Amino acid sequence: MELRGSAMLKAPLRIEGEYARPDDDTLVREVRVPYAETTTIRDGEASIARGRSTRSFALSRAPELAGLQASFGALLAGDAAALERDYRIESRGRREDWTLVLVPRDAALAASVRDITLRGRGAELRCIETRPTEGDLQRTLLAGAARAAVAAGEGADYEALCRDLGAAAQ
Repeated sequence: MELRGSAMLKAPLRIEGEYARPDDDTLVREVRVPYAETTTIRDGEASIARGRSTRSFALSRAPELAGLQASFGALLAGDAAALERDYRIESRGRREDWTLVLVPRDAALAASVRDITLRGRGAELRCIETRPTEGDLQRTLLAGAARAAVAAGEGADYEALCRDLGAAAQ
């Protein structure tokens, strides 16, 4: 489950689905709720299927998606060298409460994304904060942090759930 906040939304968007990496060159994001959509990133192209309609475009038009594929692929494979090739990395914390900040090395991605901060606990990735060069921070709560936000209801403090992992786990 993902919970995405935005200044443009009255309430965070709750998305249920899953990410899959069927092979080293493919990342698939399947959304089931509140709509059905499958995004597949492969061979320098992204395709988004909704119902009977599919649209495709080159990743050069959306460098943040290319960065997402590269970073998720490297993270899922545990490939630190690949991650370091695409990002400058700053890590802090300990296994129970960790933060990984990724700063894009690629100029095209850096033109739209300043950095991506991953926050977690143990093997659980709980929050992704993407800071664009323009506009609002995009915070995506995952796993336990998203469940805690849903349980807290409308008054949930999404920033606190993302940043204060000790409180979010309770």
